[in-house]
Amino acid sequence: MTGTDRPTRPPTDPGPGPGPGPAPGSDRLAADARPLVDALAAAFPDLGGSVTDAAQARRILADGGRSPRPPKRSRAVGPIVDRTIPGPVGAPELPVRVYLPDPETCTGPRPTVVFFHGGGYALCGIASHDATARGLCARAGAAVVSVGYRLAPEHRFPAAADDAYAALCWCAREVASLGGDPGALVTAGDSSGGGLATVAALRARDRGGPDVALQVLIYPVLDAGQDTPSYRENAEGYFLTAAHMRWFWQQYLGPDGDGAHPHASPLGAELTGLPPAHLVTAGCDPLRDEGFAYARRLRAAGVPVTHSHHPRMFHGFLGFPGLLGEAETAVTAVAEAIASTVKGRKNSGEEGGCAG
Repeated sequence: MTGTDRPTRPPTDPGPGPGPGPAPGSDRLAADARPLVDALAAAFPDLGGSVTDAAQARRILADGGRSPRPPKRSRAVGPIVDRTIPGPVGAPELPVRVYLPDPETCTGPRPTVVFFHGGGYALCGIASHDATARGLCARAGAAVVSVGYRLAPEHRFPAAADDAYAALCWCAREVASLGGDPGALVTAGDSSGGGLATVAALRARDRGGPDVALQVLIYPVLDAGQDTPSYRENAEGYFLTAAHMRWFWQQYLGPDGDGAHPHASPLGAELTGLPPAHLVTAGCDPLRDEGFAYARRLRAAGVPVTHSHHPRMFHGFLGFPGLLGEAETAVTAVAEAIASTVKGRKNSGEEGGCAG
């Protein structure tokens, strides 16, 4: 079941939190998700255990191993271009992959989505999240710019945050060449990328622009504290573990990093004046509670929020819409939220479809 949070809570709102944890020995994961979670966990590096080096972890992921992959489905998109864009002052250029909608099915102004991939600030990249970016382009009729920001530990905080804001500024300058509506600039990301999407919006507010219409945060990383009930309830057994998150934060912050800085832990930032947010959270995820807390804090700051919570899903489920019905529901809601940033435009709900 999927609840929807709004600034004034309807009866289906998930409320202040997800409720008590599971009884000892129980499994809250949906039955169709359990085989997938077990396969993902078996293929994933033992971060913080037998694998402590980020380069080794990346090699394991690049090998693919037994990791399950979503079914191949055609995506009605237009041109896809790999290129580089200016990075922050004094930093290298940033690789990006630009996805444009199918010109035969999507005409008129479109949203421009600046997308930041997950991977705990240390893993993954443009290629690993190709299907997600392609799907958002097709479903929302949006131009999607997927950003290859610098990874830790080679480039620790605030390098990724600096790159995220630089990419947002470039997209704002290039919105016309991307066919975008200037009023429909969106920051989006999953996991650590969700944290970067929020930080980019924070910097835009504090530095005089660019104007962001929406932040799309898919089970985002928002708090270095790692001290919530969901971290304890979901410490292991649901793919992403508490040990993984400890390792990720160690890579990103290093021994002297400031985890309390609002650009590392945006849950503690001043949130007044931020753009509306669409959040996706999963019940079987260590990050669940910080997502709920961020939604509450945004509302308290007067920021409109929609919150799609999936109690029986796991961290990463959105990447499998061809296998999981709840992933299909969540992706559709994300696409509709993005499409709605173009005033007067309605999304057809079909892959590659949009209406001017």
